Amino acid sequence: MLGAFLIGLREGLEAALVVGILVSYLTKLGRRDVLHRLWIGVGLAIALSLGIGALLTFGSYALTTQGQELIGGLLSLAAVALVTWMIFWMQRAARNLKKTLEGELDRALAQGSLWGIVIVGFVSVTREGIETALLLWSMVESAGSAPQAIVGALLGLTISVLLGWAIARGMVRLNLSTFFTWTGALLIVVAAGVLAYGLHDLQEAGVVPGPFSALATLDPATGAVGVGLEGFPFGYAFDVSTIIAPGGTLATLLQATVGFMPEMTWIQVIAWALYLAVVFSIFFSRMTAGRPRPSTEPSPSPAQGAS
Repeated sequence: MLGAFLIGLREGLEAALVVGILVSYLTKLGRRDVLHRLWIGVGLAIALSLGIGALLTFGSYALTTQGQELIGGLLSLAAVALVTWMIFWMQRAARNLKKTLEGELDRALAQGSLWGIVIVGFVSVTREGIETALLLWSMVESAGSAPQAIVGALLGLTISVLLGWAIARGMVRLNLSTFFTWTGALLIVVAAGVLAYGLHDLQEAGVVPGPFSALATLDPATGAVGVGLEGFPFGYAFDVSTIIAPGGTLATLLQATVGFMPEMTWIQVIAWALYLAVVFSIFFSRMTAGRPRPSTEPSPSPAQGAS
């Protein structure tokens, strides 16, 4: 529920801010007559996102078990790629987001096309909608708690819409840079967990080597799949299922937030650690690069200032 709430809050607020900018600009231009076209685009984007979520949820039932694992693993990797790209895109585009959106509206209005405004509204919301659908589906698949995830996502989306409305009205002041920095960092951790579970699915499908394939690393003493150093590289890195029960409250909470599973393979652990190390390094280096550097020039003395 916590991970789903975070996703709904961040992605919903991004979409709400984008729509707020577009509505405010059209109102400022005195073109409220085309607002209905913008809302048509937003509605189509929401419908597409819900359709993708429904297709992922119900379409997988027609597949074989191996097919479900394969599709689930590939879609989890796609969700991680999309989330990672969107985090860096927002980090780069946030400063000029308003100018970019207003420019898109100016071009659509200049062309005088009915579909121009619809497309601007559709594209502006579709990015967050598809990302939310993919990531939530991957989280539900990994944690296996659909009702809690849906409640968390709806709660986050509701709060994000109210926040977006309050910000647009000037009723709430929110440091968006700080908000997106912290939620971006938390989303990176969530995405690392989705990556680990996606690789687990692909290992179960036999696409990636692991304990479920003929390449499994066996413990020479017992002949079973190795655990720890005896399981490197295609066995289990650890197995604490006797301490943390799989499917229990603690296991579900850890899996939905940081991607921890009581039993994880070496490939899962290595991929999880590498993703966090690489993505966090880039994330924080870009964040630092975007901050203004203090001036190194000496300030003029009073005598110099008076001369």
